[in-house]
Amino acid sequence: MSLVSQTAGGLENAITKGLAGLSAGGGNPADMKAQGERRSAIRFKYADALGHPATRLIGGMVPGFSCDSPVTPAMPYFLSTLDSLVWRTGMPESLYPEALVPGKREIGSQAEENLWGSVYPRSGFVMQTDDDKAAAVVAQRVADIISRTGEPHVYKSIQTPKKDGFWPPDPVEENTGTRNHKWQRLTPSVSRSCAVFPDGDHQAAEDGNAAFALWQPYSCCKKRGQRFLGSTNF
Repeated sequence: MSLVSQTAGGLENAITKGLAGLSAGGGNPADMKAQGERRSAIRFKYADALGHPATRLIGGMVPGFSCDSPVTPAMPYFLSTLDSLVWRTGMPESLYPEALVPGKREIGSQAEENLWGSVYPRSGFVMQTDDDKAAAVVAQRVADIISRTGEPHVYKSIQTPKKDGFWPPDPVEENTGTRNHKWQRLTPSVSRSCAVFPDGDHQAAEDGNAAFALWQPYSCCKKRGQRFLGSTNF
């Protein structure tokens, strides 16, 4: 579950001031302008990723017909306040090819006129005038981080190795359809269905906060003997 917000508490201020001499102010530059100036498209968001509270309930709902999830309910897998230096500076990812090459690792596309933003650099700054879409881009970035290992961020990975009879999903990647992930909007209004970004226009929250649930497919089979022989997908 990804929580996207415009404000942070005193914890990040203490961390950023101690590490880089920065002040962890919140809000959107898009909402702050002098009289007569153009509106900025730059927005800044904080984000947290917590294990979904219903993970264990859903995983054990139908014994023999559901897979156990490696995700622990309410476990913090990513807190942008603890990742302050990278989250606010975008370094070193601002120098990656994914961040420098147009059209690479983008949510949507210019050709289809539905470009929401770029995945890299995976920081809190987003070039987007629509606040709801900016929150979705940040949620996608966080999912991209925690579904992998060895990333230059402070986080706990949800990636788990496959084993006999258990096949976890691939890391989250944009523009791949519903093959390995879906999003469900939780706030400012709950969606009854899931989708992948970009998924059209939605009403942004007045306070700039949003929450999304990340759903991924796990495959498994019930243990029947001592040795796993193989499987076939239909």
